[in-house]
Amino acid sequence: MSKIKKNLLKHLQEEVYCKLGISKIHGIGVFAIRAIPKGANPMRTWHKVEEVPISLKDLQGLPESVRQELDLFCYHNQKVMHIPSVGMNTMNMAVYLNHSKKPSVSYQKNGQLKTLRAIRTGEELLLDYDVSFGEIHLFE
Repeated sequence: MSKIKKNLLKHLQEEVYCKLGISKIHGIGVFAIRAIPKGANPMRTWHKVEEVPISLKDLQGLPESVRQELDLFCYHNQKVMHIPSVGMNTMNMAVYLNHSKKPSVSYQKNGQLKTLRAIRTGEELLLDYDVSFGEIHLFE
């Protein structure tokens, strides 16, 4: 068996935990397709993805439709937007994590996710945006 095939089978067996689905909280959410233990990274990926801060001024000339996608899927504040280094045609499932003050996952200092407790099959994974991104988020 090839090394890549062996690694891929191990990944599928040990590291695939989530799917996208319709959320009762808001729009699309991330759900457990099987039980996830406490302390696991439920969305571990082989891609090295970094968030690249780009000033809002540098983004001014973009088409409006592209800017709307960035506003929807990228973390930003009053000065910069953090855009994934893999671009916008490859999405990280984590952008669909919904906000809760009772989160089940958190971002670690290394940028990886970690479950705060065991998560049941079918349960929506939730993230506290305020703690994770250091700002107060208001939702209408």
